[in-house]
Amino acid sequence: MSGSILYIHGFNSSPLSTKARQLAAVMQQLGLAGQLRVPELHHHPRQAIAQLEACIAELDAPLLVGSSLGGYYATHLAERHGLKALLVNPAVTPHKRFDGYLGTQRNHYSGETWELTLDHVQALAELEVAAPADPSRYQVWLQTGDETLDYRHAEQYYRGCALRIQAGGDHGFQGFAERLPALLAFAGIAPGQYAALDFSVF
Repeated sequence: MSGSILYIHGFNSSPLSTKARQLAAVMQQLGLAGQLRVPELHHHPRQAIAQLEACIAELDAPLLVGSSLGGYYATHLAERHGLKALLVNPAVTPHKRFDGYLGTQRNHYSGETWELTLDHVQALAELEVAAPADPSRYQVWLQTGDETLDYRHAEQYYRGCALRIQAGGDHGFQGFAERLPALLAFAGIAPGQYAALDFSVF
């Protein structure tokens, strides 16, 4: 489905995150809500990947939009299926950065608590792929003020890809709504469909 988008939220996030809601509102406004999927992912990577595989099968070659840990999932899936991916402050080798995180976690949106175990970390390690073989299929949006992840890890790993690095900002990615025209264009949605839209209101 040309112009379809699969949004992949991050660690302890949900479809209620600001970016997910902004993207959903824009797609709704354009009458394209049916071409967007924003699944509420299971906290275990194996189950999350199974959910995402089901969405990919349903949408047929969607643009993968991954935020934070979702960017790590998106990269794995883009490499597996030859899909395009747009990554927002993506996590790189997250399994190597979970020291001190093992134990009880709380989802920021649902309030659900769950246990982060070594099995989660092992499952994440199994998803690691080499740097993108076809960098033209990727856009990577980074903000240097990301307080959760060091943007330089992603800058290095995705160095062959189209990198958009903004000074300042934060892990949530400031100004995401205003950047959505570039995302829609990358997804293959004709600019004429959204040229009149004021993205600053989302």
